[in-house]
Amino acid sequence: MARLSMVEAINATLREQMEKDDRVVVLGEDVGVDGGVFRATVGLIEKFGPERVIDTPLAESTIVGAAIGMAIYGLRPVAEIQFEGFMFKAYDHIYSHASRYRKRSQGRYNVPLVIRAPYGAGVRALEHHSDAPEVLFTHLPGLTVVIPSTPSDAKGLLTSALEFPDPVIYLEPKRLYRLFKEEVPDGDYRVPLGKARTVREGKDVTIITYGGMVQVCEKAAKHVEDEGVDVEVVDLRTVWPFDVEAITTSVNKTGRLVIVHEAPRSFGVGAEIAATVGEKCLLSLLAPIKRVTGYDVLPPLAKLEEYNYPDSDRVVKAIHDTMQF
Repeated sequence: MARLSMVEAINATLREQMEKDDRVVVLGEDVGVDGGVFRATVGLIEKFGPERVIDTPLAESTIVGAAIGMAIYGLRPVAEIQFEGFMFKAYDHIYSHASRYRKRSQGRYNVPLVIRAPYGAGVRALEHHSDAPEVLFTHLPGLTVVIPSTPSDAKGLLTSALEFPDPVIYLEPKRLYRLFKEEVPDGDYRVPLGKARTVREGKDVTIITYGGMVQVCEKAAKHVEDEGVDVEVVDLRTVWPFDVEAITTSVNKTGRLVIVHEAPRSFGVGAEIAATVGEKCLLSLLAPIKRVTGYDVLPPLAKLEEYNYPDSDRVVKAIHDTMQF
C-alpha cells in the first residue's frame, strides 16, 4: 500500500477508475492542462486525453448541466467545482434535474453523476471558499452526500460513488487535503455509502461528527481520556442518508451525545441527528444532547476563522457539560 495524502488518494482513484471504465470522464474548470485548482486531477489529461478530461469554460451551471446529460446517455461523469461556494451557480440543475430525474422518468433514466468540490474552512480562504453547505444538499431527496475524513476513506468512498447509480455530492475537506498521509489500499477498494466508521470506541459519551471535525474530536477525546472519561467517536462518512443504526447503537451504549460539525448550527445536520436520537433513543439518554458547530454567520475573514469553527476546547467543554449534567 502506498502512503498518500487525501488529494493524492483522490487523484489515484480517478486514474484507476478511468483505466478500468472508459465511461468515466472528468470535466470542470482547469481540470485538464492545469490539473485542477488543488491538483486533484493532475496528470489525467496526459494519460486519457482531452475527450475524457475536459477543460470547461468558467460556467458551473454548464458543467453540471452537461454532466447530467452525459450521465443520462450512459457515461459516468465526474464534475469538479473549484470551490463549494460556486456550486450554487449549478444548483438549479442539481435541484431540478439531477436529484429527481429517476422519479420524473418513472425509472427509465437515472443520473450516475459525481459532483466533487473542495469543502469547508481551515485554510484561511475567502467566504465563498470556506462554506460548509452540506445541508443544502442533504435536504434534496434523490441525492447522496459524502464527506471523507481520511485518505483511505476518500478512495473507498469515491470508488463507491463512481459505481453508484444515482447522483452523489462528494465534498472534500480542503483542510485535510495535505494535512497527513496514511497507507491507502491498492486496487479496487470500496467504502460502502451510508455506513459510518467508529473512529474510537468508548463507554461514557458518543461524539457524532464528519469531515474536517473528526481530528478535532479525536484530540478532544484524548484530552478527556486523562480525566477518566471514555469517549466514542463516530465518523458519519456519508452525511446523508446517514447511518442511523451506528448512531443509535452508540448512543444506547453511552447514554450521552455530542454532535460536532463546522457548518452553521441552526437547521443543520446536527439538528437532524438530534431529532433522530430523540425519537429512537429517548429512554437511553442520561443528559441533554449537545451541539458544537460553526456559528450562524457567514464565513469570517481569515484572522477570525479560528473563532468561528469548533476546536478541541469547545468539544471538551461540551463533553464536560454532558458528563456533569
